[in-house]
Amino acid sequence: MIKSLAFSRMAALGVAVAVLASVSDAAAQEATCWDGVSGPRADADLYCLVLVPTPDLMAATGTVRMARSPSPFGATVTPDGRPQFAITIDIAGLPDPSTLGPYTTYVAWVTTPVLDPMVKLGAVGNGSTAAGHVEFDKFMVLISAENSADVERRDGRLVLRGMSPSMRMLPDQHMMVAPAVRDDAANSGDQRWFVPPMHPAVPMMWALRGLRPRTAPFLPDTVGRRIVDARPRQLLRLDDGDTLDLEAVMVRRNVLGREFIMYGFNAQYPGPLIEVSQGATIVVNFTNHIDLPTTVHWHGLRLDNRFDGVPGVTQDAVMPDETFRYQVYFPDAGIYWYHPHHREDIQQDLGLYGNMLVRSSDPGFFNPVNREEVLMLDDLLVGADGLVPFGRDRATHTLMGRFGNVVLVNGEPTYELEVGRGEVVRFFLTNVSNTRTFNVSFGGAAVKVVGSDVGKFEREAWVESVVIAPAERFIVEVRFDTPGVATVTNRVQGLNHFFGTFFAEVDTLGLIAVGADPPAEDFAAEFNRLRQHDDVIAGIDPYRPFFDRPVDYHLVLQLATHDLPVSVDWMMRLDSIYFSPVEWTGTMPIMNWVSTSAEVRWILRDPTSGNENMDVQWRFTVGDVVKVRLTNDRHSLHAMQHPIHIHGQRFLVLEQDGARNNNLVWKDTILLPVGSTADILLELTNPGRWMVHCHIAEHLEAGMRMVFEVVEDGS
Repeated sequence: MIKSLAFSRMAALGVAVAVLASVSDAAAQEATCWDGVSGPRADADLYCLVLVPTPDLMAATGTVRMARSPSPFGATVTPDGRPQFAITIDIAGLPDPSTLGPYTTYVAWVTTPVLDPMVKLGAVGNGSTAAGHVEFDKFMVLISAENSADVERRDGRLVLRGMSPSMRMLPDQHMMVAPAVRDDAANSGDQRWFVPPMHPAVPMMWALRGLRPRTAPFLPDTVGRRIVDARPRQLLRLDDGDTLDLEAVMVRRNVLGREFIMYGFNAQYPGPLIEVSQGATIVVNFTNHIDLPTTVHWHGLRLDNRFDGVPGVTQDAVMPDETFRYQVYFPDAGIYWYHPHHREDIQQDLGLYGNMLVRSSDPGFFNPVNREEVLMLDDLLVGADGLVPFGRDRATHTLMGRFGNVVLVNGEPTYELEVGRGEVVRFFLTNVSNTRTFNVSFGGAAVKVVGSDVGKFEREAWVESVVIAPAERFIVEVRFDTPGVATVTNRVQGLNHFFGTFFAEVDTLGLIAVGADPPAEDFAAEFNRLRQHDDVIAGIDPYRPFFDRPVDYHLVLQLATHDLPVSVDWMMRLDSIYFSPVEWTGTMPIMNWVSTSAEVRWILRDPTSGNENMDVQWRFTVGDVVKVRLTNDRHSLHAMQHPIHIHGQRFLVLEQDGARNNNLVWKDTILLPVGSTADILLELTNPGRWMVHCHIAEHLEAGMRMVFEVVEDGS
């Protein structure tokens, strides 16, 4: 009887989901807010709301476009993680306001579901109005007739109203889902699955109790392996022609007083910080002493294809106790990193990563600062019984990626620094986590963004926080002018799928003690000036004629699932009512954990040929410049943001969701939020076979990768 009732409820829910989907599709088709927008468009279902008239004004219509606010980052949020949207309101059919009463104008307002606060956007009318910015997770837009455009409170009559797509989420929408069936078959040997810890702000959904991933658990195999105590990272300054011996080894790590067996390059966490001059070439003798095959990928470097470190594409995997010699060339100044490209979900997460700092020969390349800090941001998933195991034969956590519950900076749970009052610090930031996108702020200190993946921005810019996706790098300068303690934080808005609400989440990444005494040198004047980098502008100038050309290639980012646990499948269908542009934190750990690469396939699809992932066949010639459109399909069963990384080349992000990028920087990784579309200009200068993939490690393991070929002229 219970089983029958559960399935009848599921059938009812299926009808509800179908109705909601049809309403959503109808609204998206009705919404015309993206009509006339040239270039890439956001998905109307997530970034457009329809304004509904009051019954006596049925001839009036309107839409609100939630466009991307200008930002150096792939997603635009406030320092506390609330999304920022640039609002454009289009209205037709409103009568002269004086015909409705003692009114002279129409005014737009934005408010929360509880109608507080009520924020004035400004006067509107028939036609199109750029109405400023909105910074609410859930909101309503109201249009009222008022007796003056200068009113500060809404007193007149309502004429149009609409709700943000996030308002479709309702409490308890997951309550009536079929119970799970216990499956312990994957537990084997002396390693057993144990349930990952729940997010403290979100309860476990009862329908998921008893589920286990359909693969055996894996943690590093210590039998017959040398294990050494890990030590903090060391700086290695290398000259052109130098040789580095690099070993992947098994290490003993202490995290928050608990001992774990993990991995490390040269037994360090992170691996050695390699500092070289631009234009240098070094030789790396790599030896694999861990229990899995591996390679080293030199992320972001435009080096010889033979040494890119992708097994099955540029080399064979390096088996345990075998070696490989890499020749590593550093053509571009900036910050880069190295990591494995085999089972990244395990090896990178367990500590195999390190930075490369490439110095320009130009003494004025950067501003003068008092000091530099190189920070690698990460997280680690720890349960009551230790590290939560990985999947032995296939990746787990393939829906959202493996979110950790312990944040790390340079491998430690707490980062500490002491500076003088007024000191300027240049931070080189790298996100090496499996899936987490960080929103980093520095305790209210002024922050200036200078560079990203492959060099400097055209112009420096003030920012309040730094949004950095997996594999991205950003170079920022921060001035600490207030004595005391500046807390480095990751502040985001988590999504409670169970209750359909957002909540604030704050992770402390580090503490910076600001002393009362000033530094020996004061660089306040240089810090307060936003430089224009004429060398960067001149380097990009030859590519500007390509900016407005038609799109040459298109990739659509999608998801396919097969044989998921029934409760997971139904929860995903309910959850598809709305997707947040970015999933900032792991609020569905069980549903995510039990979904493996056997049930989940993430897809890069070429809509022109219909080919997907490794069947996509793009071929270019050295010297080609191509415009590529990337579309993150909102209508996937569980759409996610994707940090897309392109090996061996560099690109410019030209436009995102109809907004032209007016401050360019060369990139190798782009964060593409759910429902978003971006146009990039890809420069092809480096011959060989190169990979494109999502840098959420579990999405890569679940198939989200392809290879393109660049050949010499006439090849």
